Amino acid sequence: MYRYHKVFGSSMMMKYSITLASFRKIEPIEETLARLAKQGFDAVEMYGEPEEVDLKKLKDALSTARLPVCGITGMWGRASTQGWKRKLLSTDHSLVTASEKYVKDCIRMCSQLGGKEMNICLFANEIAEFDKTHGTITIEQKKQILSRASPMLRKLCKEARDSGISLVLEPLNRYSTPYCATASDALLLARHVDNLGILLDTFHMNIEEDSFEEAIFASRDFLVHTHFADNNRKMPGFAHINFKTIVTSLQKISYDGYVSFEPNIADRNYEYVTKKGLEFIREIEAFGRVAAA
Repeated sequence: MYRYHKVFGSSMMMKYSITLASFRKIEPIEETLARLAKQGFDAVEMYGEPEEVDLKKLKDALSTARLPVCGITGMWGRASTQGWKRKLLSTDHSLVTASEKYVKDCIRMCSQLGGKEMNICLFANEIAEFDKTHGTITIEQKKQILSRASPMLRKLCKEARDSGISLVLEPLNRYSTPYCATASDALLLARHVDNLGILLDTFHMNIEEDSFEEAIFASRDFLVHTHFADNNRKMPGFAHINFKTIVTSLQKISYDGYVSFEPNIADRNYEYVTKKGLEFIREIEAFGRVAAA
């Protein structure tokens, strides 16, 4: 079980990454890496499509750009054309088997690229006549559904740990899946599955959490990775999420994982927004370190 023993209020500098999944539909990955290398990111987060990636070619591009890989973004749900069969909570055994294989393939890919984390999201069969906009699932229902995943997640976490990889559970908002939508939902599993970490994503948190600070503090013993995007899925600073509260909360718990940006990128003219978003968060971080000194 993750239980980080940190010195709270540490002034350590944060590490910044960006997800390559944001760029995969607009240009070859080699061009993206060359452009991002000039912007000051510490690493990149590779997208989890092991069957589509030429690892040798990718490693060469990463080496040329001098950008390490921090981890793998799991391509769950509508993020991938194959997402329909990536359902770890499904009652269809064939889909669960396919999902387990997908996670194992991503773990292997992550290890080969030198990454340390891979995120999992919990999808299941659709509930008939369930309105994702207005419907709710009770805590007891969630516990019952999530408990089905515990034995499988224990096996996957062990396999990941043996490869030097951390599996991190990412809550998604209700429009993606209602089964694990908040930090509290993720904690239901993380507290009972050894070596399962938590990933918090500001876009999803903005929809589901009552308080950014409370969610971060509640997850502090398990928080391994974060995704940053504004409420409109743009880079931070281009909409209205209060990132000062978020960054300050991470500093208070001495968070030492990556801040990995996960924006929607519409076209090749992205260099201004990616650079400005990174600078925006770095300025907040620097102010917080000075204030804490």
